[in-house]
Amino acid sequence: MRYKNIITKSVDIKGVGLHTGKFINISISGGDEGSGIKFIRTDIEPNVTIMADVSLVTSTNRGTTLQSGNVSISTVEHLLSSLSGLQIEDAVINIDGPEVPILDGSASGFVNMLLRSDLKEVESTKEVFVVTEPFVYLDPDTGSEYAVYPSDEFELNTILKFTDESLGEMVASMKGKTEFVDKISTCRTFVFLSEIEPLFDLGLIKGGDIDNAIVIIDKKLGEEEISHLRKKLNKPDVEVGDNGILSNLKLHFNNEPARHKLLDLIGDLSLLGKDIQAKIVATKPGHTSNVALAKILKTKYVEHRRSLGKPHYDPNVTPVMNLEQIKGYLPHRYPFLMVDKVIEISPTHIVGVKNVTSNEGFFQGHFPGNPIFPGVLQMEALAQTGGILALTTVEDQGHWDTYFLKMDNVKFKAKVLPGDTLILKMELMSPIRRGIIQMMGTAYVGNKLVSEGELTAQIVKRQND
Repeated sequence: MRYKNIITKSVDIKGVGLHTGKFINISISGGDEGSGIKFIRTDIEPNVTIMADVSLVTSTNRGTTLQSGNVSISTVEHLLSSLSGLQIEDAVINIDGPEVPILDGSASGFVNMLLRSDLKEVESTKEVFVVTEPFVYLDPDTGSEYAVYPSDEFELNTILKFTDESLGEMVASMKGKTEFVDKISTCRTFVFLSEIEPLFDLGLIKGGDIDNAIVIIDKKLGEEEISHLRKKLNKPDVEVGDNGILSNLKLHFNNEPARHKLLDLIGDLSLLGKDIQAKIVATKPGHTSNVALAKILKTKYVEHRRSLGKPHYDPNVTPVMNLEQIKGYLPHRYPFLMVDKVIEISPTHIVGVKNVTSNEGFFQGHFPGNPIFPGVLQMEALAQTGGILALTTVEDQGHWDTYFLKMDNVKFKAKVLPGDTLILKMELMSPIRRGIIQMMGTAYVGNKLVSEGELTAQIVKRQND
């Protein structure tokens, strides 16, 4: 059995943001079942909610930044890694500033506080993406490389190659997440000495300190440069030591930088929103390529779900709902009722059928002489099918409607022509919460995918009731 941890008592954390230098307060509490991880900027009125989703990543410059509209939260990776490492799937993070505190540069501060939140272990309902075919991703800009293999568990490996002989090549690995707290969470972020001054000049690392980062010496400094560095860091006792680390800082592990890269990778991959069953070997990983990998995995996950779920239509089988029964749920009527029958329905999915006929009015003006069923009407047909599924969950049926709020990642793959039978499948992407429904829609003609999209709708009481 897979398990997750529920936060039963909220915890408060405060500290300085690495790049902004601002003092930030955070409060973390448990979220609703299946709601995922969400940040709420409490310093803005009205408060702004930002979901921990890879689609909302807008920057990966020295950290991972999420943004909704004009509001962002940066350096989220260590906190997200802590939640993922502790198997916390649902959490609400109230934050009164634009950046998550850096603390000591590791995840241990977050982990230690979360362990005091009276975690309760329950069975996990989070979906697992099982990688079934190996692939390699190479980021040409950064030189980062990821080899992803099928595996019986979640396994990460990171490889770093330093030019300095005192550090050399470092490798870190983790199987499952049971080792996260003791062997990964305490590992601090690192920066090269040659990068410090340019980062200062870019207006970054305003909250940086040798107490919250390992500074790796990658260039020789004269006395004048060392003096200048001391002033920059406001650390008069800083020394360029002989172990390859500024001030001879003692590493928690001989391969601490490689372990920290693994920590970052866990946080960035958590933005997929699914557990991953795969072995990933990451060479020279970074936030930019980590996020790119998460997006690739999300695309492969959607493709995998779609390939598993191709519906089969047998016209000889009695439908679950006929046209008159559908009218009991939907307010639409001819010529805008786009679902003729329902052939499958469960609490999490529905399959409808639309018979495309040549006498439908829009064919007179939509590519006359070469009639094509409009793509927007394919989305409408999917939306109506999803509306039926949503309205089966409410009492007092016939007094509610669904209004679609947005469509994302809509793609049209092939033409739909008069005489085609359009098979419409809608699947819940997450549990229905407060009347909001997120669904993945796929439309087929036979076994051929013709269109797809992610649709969000809301169940609304009819105004005349």
